[in-house]
Amino acid sequence: MPELIPAPVETYGGPGEGFALGPGTGLAVVGEGAEGTARWLRATLGAATGFPLTPADGTGGNTVRLTVDPLLTGELGAEGYRLDVTPTGADLRGGGPAGLFWGAQTLRQLLGPDAFRRAPLPGRTWRLPPVRISDTPRFGWRGLLLDVARHFMPKEGVLRYLDLLAAHKLNVLHLHLTDDQGWRIEIERHPRLTDIGSWRARTKFGHRSSSLWEAKPHGGHYTRDDIREIVSYAAERHITVVPEIDLPGHSQAAIAAYPELGNTDAVDTAAVTVRDDWGISPHVLAPTEAVLEFYEGVLEEVLALFPSPFVHLGGDECPPGQWRKSATARARAAELGLADVDGLRSWFAGHFGAWLAARGRRMIGWDEILDGPLPPGAAVSSWRGHRGGRIAARAGHDVVMCPEQHVYLDHRQAPGEDEPVPIGYVRTLADVYRFEPVPDGLTAEEARHVLGAQANVWTEVTEDAGRVDYQVFPRLAAFAEVAWSPLPAPAERDLADFERRMGAHYRRLDALGVAYRPPGGPCPWQRRPGVPGRPFAGPPVEPEPPAPVRADARPGASRENPPVTSPKRVNRTHPEMPV
Repeated sequence: MPELIPAPVETYGGPGEGFALGPGTGLAVVGEGAEGTARWLRATLGAATGFPLTPADGTGGNTVRLTVDPLLTGELGAEGYRLDVTPTGADLRGGGPAGLFWGAQTLRQLLGPDAFRRAPLPGRTWRLPPVRISDTPRFGWRGLLLDVARHFMPKEGVLRYLDLLAAHKLNVLHLHLTDDQGWRIEIERHPRLTDIGSWRARTKFGHRSSSLWEAKPHGGHYTRDDIREIVSYAAERHITVVPEIDLPGHSQAAIAAYPELGNTDAVDTAAVTVRDDWGISPHVLAPTEAVLEFYEGVLEEVLALFPSPFVHLGGDECPPGQWRKSATARARAAELGLADVDGLRSWFAGHFGAWLAARGRRMIGWDEILDGPLPPGAAVSSWRGHRGGRIAARAGHDVVMCPEQHVYLDHRQAPGEDEPVPIGYVRTLADVYRFEPVPDGLTAEEARHVLGAQANVWTEVTEDAGRVDYQVFPRLAAFAEVAWSPLPAPAERDLADFERRMGAHYRRLDALGVAYRPPGGPCPWQRRPGVPGRPFAGPPVEPEPPAPVRADARPGASRENPPVTSPKRVNRTHPEMPV
């Protein structure tokens, strides 16, 4: 079998030596819908091989033919493809433009690791093996969350990650744009969100318990044109960019920029600055009409920039301490008929979920939004384990599975002392490969609500592109196969075959310049000696989803740095939602 990642559904080897590409090889676009893939192949393979891949009519030999074939749509779906390689050429057909593009990713892998370089190496020959591949993804949502709020990643880095996602047939980039530590998207009507909210004076170096600080300003933001470029670049690669605007918690940077957004009758919001530490901030949005109007304006600009059907609104980790001290918040809770101010978080989610729905978009939020009634059409990101996904699916809500016990890529990759700033559980390449997105106990109908899976990389302790690479790769390759390929049950998966195929994939990552974690452990320059982390002992556990964080709770626990679960800890049982 060819060393492909993710593994195709069906692969059949043929006789002979396959098809040799050369300077005279043509690229034929047959019918409509294939032009985008042709442009990408000509630019990418043309750079690596030095061949022009000149346009051809598709009737002769020595040609790579690209076709969007509606007949394949019913068989393999719009993201499916079929690739046939014979001695005279390669015939690539997609059920839709996206399927054709994913097939082109497979074709590139078949040419060998040097096909991932940006310029030709002398003496290379290029040959596709004789093969027939029929392929289609298991899930429609195959995503990566990139947290650019805690440590800003410049636009060029985001574009690079879109290429890396495409190379692994991943089709969603969840861009975490706002948080306590920074606001990263230009909002024209509220310029202080970036003038003030995108910069912090210093940054905690390491885990929040660290005594180390990087005493220089950190920040940056994307202009509206930057966002347009990112979204367009993603669309050319059949990737949807899902924006996240956090509310009503994780909002300290916004309150630092516009103090009137906070609970002014409970705290001196004029003294609030952009947060320079990790963990959960006590500063949350005030439940006023002015705040609703402010964020509706923000979201109007977000919707104009992002065509994604989903908008992520956070909805998690909102300590109610300031609301309890605020007469305004207490009066609002009483006016709404809420038992206490704790219900204001769900009220925010309901308001903006309905607001998005009225504009043809869908809210998605972290699984804390299950604490209250979900707006129609709202979807859930299940991060605290599988149980939130199970509850949502049984209640008829769509869900994206991203449990921190399995696919939080900021968690450490090995138990050794050399792991840089070790956070959370040990999640090896093999562990990620054995992740099963569909919660057990669901009926076939309920399981259809599992849109797919997402790996999350939070960047509190990943301060630059090299550290992000180290945490994401090679584990993203295992995740990509989980999300794409029809794998058996976790215990029955052929880890040895996957590791064999990774031998070729490491060379692809080398050609792409990815600073991945080597199989034998970190290189000396990847380590962070003396920078404290927070490793969790033992295998990961999936507790009952905890109660909303209270003002008097132990500070700092968060979705990025979840609390250690012990047998003595009591968790609130999530109320089962009606089917």
